[in-house]
Amino acid sequence: MNKTHINNLTYEELEEYVTSLGLQRFRADQIFRAIHKNGIDNIDKILQIPEDRKKLIEKSYIKKINILKTFKSKMDNTKKLLYLLDDNNIIEGVLMEYYHGNTLCISTQVGCRMGCSFCASTKNGLARNLDSSEIVTQVYAVEKHFDTIIKNIVLMGSGEPFDNYENVIKALKILNNEKGRNISMRNMTISTCGIADKIIEFANTQIPATLAISIHSFNDEIRGKIMPVNKKYNVQSLMDAIREYGAITNNRISFEYTVIPGENDRDEDVELIKKNLSGLNYIVNLIALNPINEYNKVNSKDAAMHFKNKLEKNNINVTLRRELGSDISASCGQLKIHYLEEGGLDEV
Repeated sequence: MNKTHINNLTYEELEEYVTSLGLQRFRADQIFRAIHKNGIDNIDKILQIPEDRKKLIEKSYIKKINILKTFKSKMDNTKKLLYLLDDNNIIEGVLMEYYHGNTLCISTQVGCRMGCSFCASTKNGLARNLDSSEIVTQVYAVEKHFDTIIKNIVLMGSGEPFDNYENVIKALKILNNEKGRNISMRNMTISTCGIADKIIEFANTQIPATLAISIHSFNDEIRGKIMPVNKKYNVQSLMDAIREYGAITNNRISFEYTVIPGENDRDEDVELIKKNLSGLNYIVNLIALNPINEYNKVNSKDAAMHFKNKLEKNNINVTLRRELGSDISASCGQLKIHYLEEGGLDEV
């Protein structure tokens, strides 16, 4: 008999589930709080439901993920994590310390099928989607392992969140629920490579999480070379969706822009950025290229800073992302590749 993993249910779904088992509806509140607020990962340990525990165990379980290895940067205290899923797949995450609180970078898929040329997590394709419990449990596992509190989450780990749309939205609602972790939606960021129809669908949910667009170039030819998604959703169709998103939500949109020296940091690129972002509530977040074996371009912080200066002179709202954890392969997908193909890094 297949059991239901109850940490995959929203609060409302859990209410329906417990009543279907013949339990009183208020038990859902106790169970949800135990799992999502108190971090209990075994039904046997939910002490508030002694008379109903046996029935719940017969039909249900709590799906776990385990932290396989952790790596600590010697440069800035960033921590990189490998998680082991119950089917022996591996995903990864990054715990970053900021003055405004800890931020956890979360994965949404095992691998990725988007094929972006400078992203390591897509090199072996997509194995499967994560369900919502596997997304939220990354937060609980890290908080328990490091005895810390996660204030902010960014869905920028392995996977394309909008390619796993339903599970991602469900996970955000679970993490936001006031009876559980109660993380503000405004402290969540969803990054997408540009799946235009899902951007509009997301706008209509009115979820106030930050939307981050991995754009990297506003030139169709250049963007098409590094991001295959541009063949389906070109810059014009993507920007149409983003403008509709902005009109519906009025939220500020972050444009993630990896600077590739000589390819997307020219004067004409400055003009394209000005043209495409005119009238939007936005921030351009520049990223110095962090090369991987499959995309061995020069990592140039100087080029990123020079491009930032050019954008600022053109009154473009821009920032340069602080580089964290470069000594522990902290960019998306790199650590998993090293671990699986090269025997891993030294754990600290």
